[in-house]
Amino acid sequence: MSTENLPQSPDQQPRKPRVAVVFGGRSSEHVISVVTAGAVLGALDREKYDVLPIGITQEGRWALTADEPERMAIDGRRLPKVEELTEAGFGEGGVVLPVDPASREVVYSEPGSVPKALGEVDVVFPVLHGPYGEDGTLQGLLELSGVPYVGSGVLASAVGQDKEYMKRVFTSFGLKVGPYLVIRPREWERDRAAAREGIVRFADEHGWPLFVKPARAGSSIGITKVDALAGLDEAIEEARRHDPKVIVEAALRGREIECGVLEFEDGPRASVPAEIPPPDAHAYYDFDAKYIDSTPGLVPAPLTEEETAEVRRLAVDAFEAASCEGLVRADFFLTEDGEFVINEINTMPGFTPISMYPQMWQASGVPYPELVDRLIQAALRRSRGLR
Repeated sequence: MSTENLPQSPDQQPRKPRVAVVFGGRSSEHVISVVTAGAVLGALDREKYDVLPIGITQEGRWALTADEPERMAIDGRRLPKVEELTEAGFGEGGVVLPVDPASREVVYSEPGSVPKALGEVDVVFPVLHGPYGEDGTLQGLLELSGVPYVGSGVLASAVGQDKEYMKRVFTSFGLKVGPYLVIRPREWERDRAAAREGIVRFADEHGWPLFVKPARAGSSIGITKVDALAGLDEAIEEARRHDPKVIVEAALRGREIECGVLEFEDGPRASVPAEIPPPDAHAYYDFDAKYIDSTPGLVPAPLTEEETAEVRRLAVDAFEAASCEGLVRADFFLTEDGEFVINEINTMPGFTPISMYPQMWQASGVPYPELVDRLIQAALRRSRGLR
């Protein structure tokens, strides 16, 4: 769909496309989704688009909300979230604001159901992170509804969320990944000793430390760096609080390099890459290092011309391997022997103006408002149905 094909008003002037920004959700990355939504809402051109903010609580209730993006930023240790309005008002950090502040009315739907207004939009910008949003579930709902949306489709979103299958896809396309081991729910529940022995053999081969992660989570939530066998069980249980499937990865020595991919009219292109410097006050790049005590990344990354060209090529290769659309942030390690190893992709990366993905595109000549606009226009151009 293009803006030229939108219905016209009685005075024959084309109406503005209506954009629903859907945020919040049931995953452990709820807060990051809210912060991202605030940034996107703040960047949308109200002269060009009608905007409909839709929040999802952590219990799965959808709510039409007021358009007040300034309420959605992290303020010190205050983490904004979508909360229901009660007689006592909103909880601390709540951002589900009344559509009409004078009446304090919030329009809710039941858990799992969708507001009628979602069917009355021209395009959806889903800024949900993690399961129940970034993993193909919301994308499937929108495909069934025939509503265009920003970002990857069902398959690519699911692959991009599941670290195991992401790595399997990458290796099948010839991309280099680091050593890993998967602990499935039944393995841990039926025979912990056998699962533990498998991890010990893995550590004997690849060395400590290991990183124990939820297989389908992001924003470094639920991740533990394990230096010895003594901390292993606790790390697995922490990961399982967020996902019953756990992935164990060997530590890779090298520089952390990221690269953004954006869909243009003629196909995907890669941004200049960025480097994530080692966080001084943290053992690794955890949640606090990313969002609370964040250290600015190096944009562009101090790489040679050959290294820059190679990582940009690999980022587009990863985008294509997973059949992605719209946008991707591809994360790599540049190892001590000069080889790029892909760690993961994010099909809906952190998207505030200070997030790495927008910073990389800013340095590549695409400022934040234009970046938001390009993603919406790409979604409107996209054909519906199988593609």
